[in-house]
Amino acid sequence: MEKLLTIAGSDSSGGAGIQADLKTFAAHKTYGMSVITSVTAQNTTGVTGVVDLPPE
Repeated sequence: MEKLLTIAGSDSSGGAGIQADLKTFAAHKTYGMSVITSVTAQNTTGVTGVVDLPPE
């Protein structure tokens, strides 16, 4: 199985970022791996907060 890596933010609503990338990978029958760069608090109407994660 092909492996793919996504480097992105995490969307708490699941509609974007890492969560959306992993759903796309699964739809294409690939194994998704992820590196989270930030965590967001958001819903379908907007983003209410963002926390960037340190690189270490």
